[in-house]
Amino acid sequence: MYEKDTLSALEAITEAQRIAFAPMLFQTARCLRDSGILRCLDDCGKSGATLADITEYSTLSEYAVSVLLDMGLSGRIVTHHQGRYYLAKIGHFLLHDNMTRVNMDFTHDVCYQGLFSLHQSLHGEKPEGLKVFGDWPTIYPALSELPAAAQKSWFAFDHYYSDAAFDAALPYIFASQPTTLYDVGGNTGKWAMRCCRYDENVAVSILDLPQQITLAQATIANAGLSHRISYHSVDMLSDASLPADADIWWMSQFLDCFSPEQIIAMLARVAGVMKPDARLCIMELFWDAQKFEAASFSLNASSLYFTCMANGNSRFYSAEKFYHYLETAGFWVEARHDNLGVGHTLLICRTKKE
Repeated sequence: MYEKDTLSALEAITEAQRIAFAPMLFQTARCLRDSGILRCLDDCGKSGATLADITEYSTLSEYAVSVLLDMGLSGRIVTHHQGRYYLAKIGHFLLHDNMTRVNMDFTHDVCYQGLFSLHQSLHGEKPEGLKVFGDWPTIYPALSELPAAAQKSWFAFDHYYSDAAFDAALPYIFASQPTTLYDVGGNTGKWAMRCCRYDENVAVSILDLPQQITLAQATIANAGLSHRISYHSVDMLSDASLPADADIWWMSQFLDCFSPEQIIAMLARVAGVMKPDARLCIMELFWDAQKFEAASFSLNASSLYFTCMANGNSRFYSAEKFYHYLETAGFWVEARHDNLGVGHTLLICRTKKE
């Protein structure tokens, strides 16, 4: 889809103007949603509503409603006919589609202010936008201290894209009947708990930063699974020793948090301590493995979150490049499963030393 320029000159200049004013359209869409205007039009259905009707429903003034509706028309979010406004298909999805809501909240609450510093982030390969929240080298140790809205939207984004894929991946992971599993970058412990509930015989250990382990411990304790899950505090970028007993090394949406050089270095360390018959299972979103253009667009846009807010040097990778990183680190791909959940790919890998 990206090999040829298929737009006419008129289409291209129109799209260029939409890009030039994209922040205005984004904020208009969010305000139309959060002020209740889209809900009002949804409730009115085919009858539509006048400007006066919508203003009465909303907490905004007639002026505020009118400027939002006019931009909503240009954004194809609403339509207008004979003095009445109606909810268009785009407006319907902005209001009702959970993926769209998760993406929009993440963009607004986590990324929007910080993206003003994208230029500096690209030049310095540091997350300069993160300064809007505080003074941290990366976003990961800051997650427990982010403002409430940013923290809520960050975890909602992370969990939305991983939860459905977790369920789809479990049968593949447990096909070899592992007894010990390392959850590398365990985050809030959701995968570790899924594993314990899926197989009562597996022992899970979370390998993560101390701050993340603290978050996971509380969640796991509340779920009554503390006796099934252990913890190993480690910075995977350091030279600290790694445990070596796992049948499965699991990494889900973890390696996209690092640069290619860091990925290769971490994987090489894991390859060096893995048992001969162990498997490395990596679940990632690859932009070149998606069924729909909108998915590739979303992933490439989200890569700029890593550039500006997360760490300055990582991204959602292409599968083509990722295979090279695995091979360089000493792995080969035993099996690949695409389209798990909302576009995830599961790579089951073995070491070349076998």
